[in-house]
Order: sequence, then C-alpha cells, then structure tokens
Amino acid sequence: MTSSTTDDHECPVLATARIVSGKWTLLVLRDLAYGTRRFSELQRSLAGISPRTLSQRLRALEEEGVIVRRVHAEMPPRVDYRLTAKGRDLVPIVDAMREYGARWVAGENGREAAPMRVAVG
Repeated sequence: MTSSTTDDHECPVLATARIVSGKWTLLVLRDLAYGTRRFSELQRSLAGISPRTLSQRLRALEEEGVIVRRVHAEMPPRVDYRLTAKGRDLVPIVDAMREYGARWVAGENGREAAPMRVAVG
C-alpha cells in the first residue's frame, strides 16, 4: 500500500478527503443521510451557514455525483436534495467520524458516549 500519487491516479484517501472536506460538507451529508431535504430544511439544521455557502456546498456535491438535485414543477418552484448511491456509500464514513468524535473528542473527562447510527434506506 502506498500513499504516493501519480499524474494519472489520485490516492483514494486524498480523493475521498477532497470530496468530504470542510465542516459544512460533512454536516450536509449527515443531514441528507436521514433522507431527502429541501434547501430551507438544510439551512435551518446547519445553524450559522450562509445561503451562499450552502449553495456552494450543494453544487460541489452535485458535481461530484454525491447528491442529486430535483426541481418540482410547482409555483413557486420547490427544490430538494438527496444522496445518490455514491453519497450513501459515504454515510459509514460520517458515522465513523461521529463515533470517533463522541468517544475521543466530545466526551467529558474521557468518558465514551454511545454511538448514534444513521440508517440508510
């Protein structure tokens, strides 16, 4: 196993990190792991994110093929977002990060917190 890259191939770990990098991106994935969400639902859940930043994160995830954006033919138009198969495969990574954080970072006095699993259907 090697951690080096060539011009033709990016290290799989770095490629994955590039997709999920950033605080907001991981939190968007966390929220979409529970199912389809509208922009306003994501914005409410991600307290402190600006609409511009949320739009940028959603657009980047869509370009990566991690989420799909669906526009409903209504007035006013309704848009929602959901994970693709590629995105659902990232959920165990987000779960592992949640478990790690609960156990080693967010726990008080070194106590371990019970992990919370996200069921993907």
